[in-house]
Amino acid sequence: MIHVEINRVSNDYGFEGRDASGHTVKMDSSTETGGQDFGIRPMQMLLMGLGSCSGIDVVSILKKQKQTIEGFRIAIDGERETGKEATKWKEVRILFELRGPIDPEKAKRACALSVEKYCSVAATLMGAGCHILWETKVIS
Repeated sequence: MIHVEINRVSNDYGFEGRDASGHTVKMDSSTETGGQDFGIRPMQMLLMGLGSCSGIDVVSILKKQKQTIEGFRIAIDGERETGKEATKWKEVRILFELRGPIDPEKAKRACALSVEKYCSVAATLMGAGCHILWETKVIS
């Protein structure tokens, strides 16, 4: 079982999350809803989790294929549902941008395997009805 703790540490909506290893992250609501811009919005944190989960998969797959990754950037844009409570992610677009002497077909396949098979965050989002679109760009 995984254990994390969330404590309110700043004003009304400023929280700090801590995992079992002591790693922390700050979260807050938007200023429009009473937050103080203390930290990341929880729904943005979910997109960051998607990017890092998938990024770990992609690096692992490409390393096994002896590909040299000199740089890796993941840009994510998301659109949420409207007119509902709670507003889930409706559509997410991911751009995997890799730099180095990487075979573009191997990069594309690694990204596909991550999003469609291995990434637990992607599976969770898709299970909730989110449509995930992605593309890969390799810069030699």
